Formats: sequence, C-alpha cells, structure tokens
Amino acid sequence: MPDAQQLKTAVIVEDDPDVRHLLAGVLESAGFSTVSVGNGIDGVRAVLQYQPLITTLDVNMPGIDGFEAARRIRAQSDTYIIMLTALDEEADVVLGLSAGADEYLNKPFRPRELRARIDALLRRPRTAAAAAPVRRQEQSGPSFPGAAAATPPAPVPAENQTFVLSPSTPPSDSASRMTPDVITPTQVVLPPEGGVVAPRADGTWLTHRDLRLNPETRIVLLGDHEVDLTRTEFDLLSALMESKRRVRSKADLTLVLRGESYVTSYFVGEADKRAIEAHMTNLRRKLGDSAAQPRYIETVRGVGYRLTSELTA
Repeated sequence: MPDAQQLKTAVIVEDDPDVRHLLAGVLESAGFSTVSVGNGIDGVRAVLQYQPLITTLDVNMPGIDGFEAARRIRAQSDTYIIMLTALDEEADVVLGLSAGADEYLNKPFRPRELRARIDALLRRPRTAAAAAPVRRQEQSGPSFPGAAAATPPAPVPAENQTFVLSPSTPPSDSASRMTPDVITPTQVVLPPEGGVVAPRADGTWLTHRDLRLNPETRIVLLGDHEVDLTRTEFDLLSALMESKRRVRSKADLTLVLRGESYVTSYFVGEADKRAIEAHMTNLRRKLGDSAAQPRYIETVRGVGYRLTSELTA
C-alpha cells in the first residue's frame, strides 16, 4: 500500500471545468489533496507521477477516452478508479468495469453518494497490491494486464516437445491454457480463423484502399494522415484487415479483444456484443466512414462485420 502522504492524494481526470471543481470540493472535504487534468493522456501521466489512492475518470474526453485511460492506468497502478459519465447503457457499464474501474457512477452524480462510495472503496484495501508488483502492460496484444506467467517454466528438451496445432480444429482445453513460454524453441503462431493470413503489402503494412495499418508500430494512416485510435479500436480494425472479406461476428471480435480468438468455450453476452457495436461506431466515425454507405467497413446484417470490396466506389 502507498505511504501516508500518498493515501491522501486523488487525481481528477475531467474535461469539464465545473465538474472538476465540484469533484475537487468533494475529495478535499474527504481529506484528499487533488491533482486535476483535462484529458486522458495527462490523466495517465498524473496517476503514474502522483500514485494516488483515488482516481476519477470521465469517459468522453479529448485524445483517448476514459475506457482506454482506465486500461492504461490499471496496467501500471492499483489506484481505485471511479468512472463518472453520462453513458448509462448496460454495455457502457460493463465496458467500464472490465477496463479496470472499481466504481461506475452516472452524471449528474450526487456529491454525498460519491463521498459514500469513496468511503466504501477505502474499506476494501488492496491486499494483493502489497504482495506483488503491478506488471507493466505490453504495447501490443490483448488488453489484459497480468496475463503472462509470473515466472517462466523450466526448459523442456526439444526432443520431448511435440505440438500439433491445426487452425481448422479448435484446441483442447489443455492446449488453450498453454502459455507462449511453453512453446520452445520455436514460437508457433496460428493464423486467424479460416486458416488464411492476409498478405501484407509493403513489408508489415496491411492495406485497404487508402487505409493502411501497421500491426508492429500500431500506426494507422488514412491517406497521408495518421488516425488516432484507442487500443480497442486498433485491435478491431486490425482483425478486420487481416480477415479482408471474411465476416467476423461480434462474438468473434469480443474474443479477439479478450485475447481468446481460438477458444470457443468462453461466454459472450449481449452486453459484449453491444460494446462491439459502440466501438465500431466510434471507429467508423474516426475513419470518416458511414454504415449506410460504407467505404471501409460494412455490416453483414445479423452476422457481423467485414471490409468492403476493393472494387466498389
């Protein structure tokens, strides 16, 4: 747990000055010193710098949204995250909590209720945080901190290793639980469902019309302009560009975001599918695309999404 001085620190990430002022008043009346910032990027930096006990997060902010900010914060900090937003759909609540939030409170919020929720959080100390350091999340791959094994397994002699993984057959339960560290000396990489990996033009770039995506540097270019995407939006677009014209269902894309693309035994609920729809709406908006007249991503009604044809206007 942080020391006594850090226990009295709270970071407020909110782009509305009036709401920032109200939050500062509530937290300072509870004995916290406050640090206020107006966007997600500065919010992540403030959390890493001040190591607060409490962090409040808005969702709709300039730069990265509150969901992505929560993922980045949770990957590197055990601060209590309270998400404050006008988004009150079930899918938004599920998305916020799965991104790492400890509380999800709708705006307009009641200051006394917020104070009570803060007190309730402080009655549940993070005992696990003192036992092991928080791992830093990798820059690519599924957005699940701590997914890697804490210590690598003992090396297995090459002559004793046999791995036969077929892309057309779902792996067994035991195979699905193997970590990449077990596969030595050669790393096995499965192609996406369907067994076909899209050819990558120009080295590592995936291309579709004037849209280009680099999976290694996680850069997306629309013409000559770079597009600022959240981690989730990038992963969705990457999955679609890998698959080209093959349809990816909402359940399939949910598993991609979880890092469980090749495991079929995980539950995907309606809230997960609605979250995919919300992310796809934001992705299309950033690409200047339209669901009614798609240029890059088209909806296959009742099934999922795929890239448009290269030949259509």
